[in-house]
Amino acid sequence: MRLLVNRVFRVVVASLLAATLSQMVGADDGIVPKEVVRPLSHPDIGQFTTWLKKTGRDDPDKVFRLENGVLRCGDEDLGYVATKQSYRDYHLSVEYKWGRKNPTDKYVRNSGILLNGIGPDGSQSGVWMTSIECQLAQGCEGDLILIRGKTAEGQPFPATITSHVTNGPDGKPRWNATGTKTVYSGRQFWWSKHQPGFKELIDTRGDNDVASPLGEWTKVECLCHQGRLTIKVNGVVVNECFDVQPASGKILLQSEGHEVFFRNMEIRPFKSNAP
Repeated sequence: MRLLVNRVFRVVVASLLAATLSQMVGADDGIVPKEVVRPLSHPDIGQFTTWLKKTGRDDPDKVFRLENGVLRCGDEDLGYVATKQSYRDYHLSVEYKWGRKNPTDKYVRNSGILLNGIGPDGSQSGVWMTSIECQLAQGCEGDLILIRGKTAEGQPFPATITSHVTNGPDGKPRWNATGTKTVYSGRQFWWSKHQPGFKELIDTRGDNDVASPLGEWTKVECLCHQGRLTIKVNGVVVNECFDVQPASGKILLQSEGHEVFFRNMEIRPFKSNAP
């Protein structure tokens, strides 16, 4: 009985947080794209704003550079480029490839795509904003991380998702379309075949990874529609959730201590029959 009460309590609290967040964001926040938007097709990085932990909006070391349609997110600092516009009900696709290896690297190369970003820049640990992160770290491609930022007044600005979950042999929750409906807030949610016991050492892969080998481009798609989020890696559905809050916001490409390149970024209208 106590376990049931605790579970119901967590669901109610997460639902209240989601409702509060929805009110804070506003029902009309974000535009629905009517045509394909290609932010990396411009000659400079002017389609984005930038944020870095050390220097804020300034980028004196050129951590972010856009050349010939390829965006470099460097390893000199932590931060992101963010679309100036907020979006909802969209289909994002982008390709990424890892860059140079740092001599001191021990753990996997790390980056991510932050979806539906809202609130002040750097409100979480001076670096991120409230958002749903699609993880790109090696072996973790397609994991979801809920980033809990703050409002301009310094109040907690939560993110929540609901999904169908199965615990793996390691006891960690993973997406499973036939699993138990579970509400999450402030936790990492693993993709369906995240390898149990994966050591996360530099340039290692999980047994079932669908990302491309090191040195090759990997395509990631994030389909957001009416609070539902589906993640595809190289065309394979690896994670899915619903009742997503925030349900709209900016799209951020992350620099998290490892050089990574992005290209062919497209924000297109959502289609239910998208391949």
